[in-house]
Amino acid sequence: MSVSYHKWLDQKKLELQTLDCYSAGITPEGLAQQLGVDISKIVKLNFNENLFVDRSRQIPLLKQIADEIDLRLYPENEVPNLIKKLAEYLQVPQNYITIGNAGDELLDRIIRLFIKKDDTAVSFTPSFVIPQLCVKRQGGKYVTVPLKSDFQLDVLSMLETFSEKTRLLYLCSPNNPTSNQMKPADIETLAKAFPGIIILDEAYSEFADYSFVPRIHEFPNMIILRTFSKAFGLAMLRLGYAIANPELTEILTKKSPLPYPVSGFTIRMGVKMLENIDIMQTAVTALKSEREKLIKTLNQIEGIQAFDSQADFVLMNTKLHVDIVYEKLLKCGVMLKKWGKLLQYENCFRVTVGLPEFNAKLVESLKQINEE
Repeated sequence: MSVSYHKWLDQKKLELQTLDCYSAGITPEGLAQQLGVDISKIVKLNFNENLFVDRSRQIPLLKQIADEIDLRLYPENEVPNLIKKLAEYLQVPQNYITIGNAGDELLDRIIRLFIKKDDTAVSFTPSFVIPQLCVKRQGGKYVTVPLKSDFQLDVLSMLETFSEKTRLLYLCSPNNPTSNQMKPADIETLAKAFPGIIILDEAYSEFADYSFVPRIHEFPNMIILRTFSKAFGLAMLRLGYAIANPELTEILTKKSPLPYPVSGFTIRMGVKMLENIDIMQTAVTALKSEREKLIKTLNQIEGIQAFDSQADFVLMNTKLHVDIVYEKLLKCGVMLKKWGKLLQYENCFRVTVGLPEFNAKLVESLKQINEE
């Protein structure tokens, strides 16, 4: 290789080091190996996965798809079939729907299409980190406004950030990691005042009290993001969708550089889950019931504060330092998402609502830590 190539590559590597990237942390397999235990002993409550979905009912659907599809062919007709089913599920026209490789890919696609260097995106903090990473990679500026002490939007402060350079507003509701839904009136106020594209991330909407999907026609500049990863339990397959007016939907669909961003197998599984919608509905009902039990039980432990939730996870604050609790839980084989300081709360964790036996192990471990 030439000297100029190595010089260019070294410079590029330095530039790339300035980009923040998402890190998933230790895996269940890695933790099991560290502890010298079987992976079945690890309680994974850190990724907001929905284990209430009946796997015994998913497996036959997977086998059906394996018999139906020809893996040698491109998925030319799969997307229209899924859009038709989603339109029936959401009660919106088919030309309002875009399919993507999970919500993350759609977020990235939207930001690539609508944000250029020196544009400004606005959001609140704390919230989902991926939009900020994507905006910064585009050379844009990401401005955040802290939530109020009750985890609701500071509408007046957010309105003050809007200008001719603000091109994107990202709102996550229910919010990750605080687990609450924002007040509809606050979202409406921001949406009607914002001069650019609004992303309303409703990844957890099936676990919540309301959705803006029935009102999407009222907001021509809004894109609502949804996913099959949470309520439908298809996190492994990476399938998401966007709901927006036909003008924005056409841009998201036709201006994507990738001809087939989602595998035909994945799309077909989305169709199967919509055709067997009771699998999701039963799981969501069970999870919401267990969620209330978990919150109540956590709040009965000394030094623990668990907050109300409209998602498939719970925000928890501990009296003991977050690092101490985190390391001791890992030694017990319990994995949570460590957040640390969130607003006025110093030692926060995001806790997936697990199956009853997993939640029991978490509670037992927290009590044990308190006694040490």
